Amino acid sequence: MQRVMNACRKVIVVTCVGLMLATLTSCRFWARPAKDMPPVPEVIRRGERMEPVINVYMHETGDIRTMSMEEYLLGVVAAEMAPDWPLEALAAQAIVARTFTLEKIARQGGVPGRNAHASTDIQEFQAYNAERINDQVRQAVQKTRGRVLAYGGKFVRAWFHAYCAGQTSTAADGLAFREFPTPYVKSVTDICPAITPLEEREYSVTFTRAEIIAALRQIGQTPGDFSRVEVLKKDPAGRAVSVRIGRATVSAPALRIALGSTRLRSTKWDRVEADGDRFLFAGTGYGHGVGMCQWGAKARAQRGDNYEVIVKHFFPTATLGTIWD
Repeated sequence: MQRVMNACRKVIVVTCVGLMLATLTSCRFWARPAKDMPPVPEVIRRGERMEPVINVYMHETGDIRTMSMEEYLLGVVAAEMAPDWPLEALAAQAIVARTFTLEKIARQGGVPGRNAHASTDIQEFQAYNAERINDQVRQAVQKTRGRVLAYGGKFVRAWFHAYCAGQTSTAADGLAFREFPTPYVKSVTDICPAITPLEEREYSVTFTRAEIIAALRQIGQTPGDFSRVEVLKKDPAGRAVSVRIGRATVSAPALRIALGSTRLRSTKWDRVEADGDRFLFAGTGYGHGVGMCQWGAKARAQRGDNYEVIVKHFFPTATLGTIWD
């Protein structure tokens, strides 16, 4: 009988210890980053598992503000995505924005010429608007606190865009990006067209011959005489990769930037037509089409996907982990 009682006590003790460990390891306090999670960049590192503090150049005033990383992200998420969108979409945006910020600081050390780690100038960094912060944005940033995407021990280049029109592109195709390999950015199909308004899905814009010549000169090309814009290559998502205009052969992403990325919304063109000295581009998509599609994130959140599922869809081989408490 004594042996039976002792055995029972051992079972009870082991069970209790197991339950305690399971409970503790499930708590956020005990969360530890995966083995391939990168450290906080040295220029902003404060200590093990500590949230960094950064200097932000405020483009509107020229001031430099010091704020915690999570405080900064509140204004970024509120500016980059509609604050009334689903919580899980905003949480996905928070992870992408946090990763984007840390990757850029790790690579560049800060914003050149600004004496700051980040900037509110969208030509230099991400958008920022503290006036748009609401409770849902706060909740999205808080629930993803310290969470980032990594690959091979480094922060991923966390690109995002408004609308991919049903399929994203690789960085090489959508951005003509070839500085270093980005194997974590895949071309993936998406459900975004189901919820995106028509005015966001489709566009048409006309450029004059003079505008096209000026844009080509910006990227060091002289087309000579030309009567059409010829798409030489498209990627599997349907985005133009390279274009011939007269004597000039250029990447489609470079041409889009030179012509103005808000006018020429994408490189996913259904038609490119010439009418004398005017050239019509008609297509779908908004943005470069690389990384996370924001309308896709919204669509997935609306159907019940959580933020982890959303970011893993767009960065399928990246690791999601926590680097500060």
